[in-house]
Amino acid sequence: MSETKAGYTDSPRVAVTADATPLWRRFKLESLPIIVVFFVLIGVYITFAPSVFLRWPIYNSFLITIPPLMVLSLGLTLVIAAGEMDLSFPAVITLSGFLFAYCTLHLGSPWLGLLAAIAGGALVGAINGFLVAVIGIPSIIITIGTSFFWTGVATVLSGGMSYALQNLAEKPIAAIFSGTLFGIPTEALWALAVAVGIWFILNRHRFGEHLLFIGDAREVARVVGINTTRERVKLFTLMGALAGFSSFLLTIQNLNYFATQGQGMLLSALAAVFIGGSSVFGGAATVVGSFFGALIIGMLNAGIVATGVAGFWVEVIVGLVFVIAVVLHTVLGSPGRMKQLRARLSLDGMLRRDKNHARW
Repeated sequence: MSETKAGYTDSPRVAVTADATPLWRRFKLESLPIIVVFFVLIGVYITFAPSVFLRWPIYNSFLITIPPLMVLSLGLTLVIAAGEMDLSFPAVITLSGFLFAYCTLHLGSPWLGLLAAIAGGALVGAINGFLVAVIGIPSIIITIGTSFFWTGVATVLSGGMSYALQNLAEKPIAAIFSGTLFGIPTEALWALAVAVGIWFILNRHRFGEHLLFIGDAREVARVVGINTTRERVKLFTLMGALAGFSSFLLTIQNLNYFATQGQGMLLSALAAVFIGGSSVFGGAATVVGSFFGALIIGMLNAGIVATGVAGFWVEVIVGLVFVIAVVLHTVLGSPGRMKQLRARLSLDGMLRRDKNHARW
């Protein structure tokens, strides 16, 4: 598995970590491939655009623009760890952004808008969780449907209009969530705080253990006493709340609400999680991998443009980076699989030699 492995004991209602490997060693093995890709990419950028990537401003811009994507990717990591899928978060970004803008402009309270954005996202997530865990609808299907529904609701409520929020620039909420602290954009610090929190949930909290156990063997998890229905509802509620917070960061960052915001983030967030090494089959996830995966995806467009490569090469390069990251994750993060591959190649070579010898 990855950062944490699901396991269980003979005692009912107990989920424990099955892997006795020291934490530092598991971190090294699981996070090394994506970290290698990240620094290789930085090296390529510096080589081809040193005037841009040897200066701070480009990295400062990354620390401002990447956090909303990173928060989404971190939440999605938990969802995928449990063997589920959530495709409705772009709609949550649209809806929560509207709730924040409405409370700010019409109720005069951006703090109430922040609470409304997070609460609105959590409500959407709770509904998703109920439909998935209680009703039994596959998550990938129901979240496609709810994505259309909540996008439509947000469009109806906003009238398809955008809202300017420039009056927030001098407000304390802007300084706290979209300012700087010791020269570092506060958006990045909030995203880092979310990453640390999600890491502890997945690696040090019973809820994270349960999610991994459910993703690895849902029926077994239920048999040993884990309330899989409750945990999955909590999971989707948390994902919705994180999507609402991501929407808030995106809206206050731009000081504008757009009726189409978030609609282009679906594939980027998924790519960040899978590039990071989380298993599409569930039961294995890596927060550190998703963290660096979001950095890589968030840097690609600007990096490609800065190096002078035509913009239409972006998707080709994203696909190439995706494949390289997955291959490195397999090679460096799964030594057992590599031993099997070497043994298979050795056996094939022996069979070919024996066949040629017999022919002679």
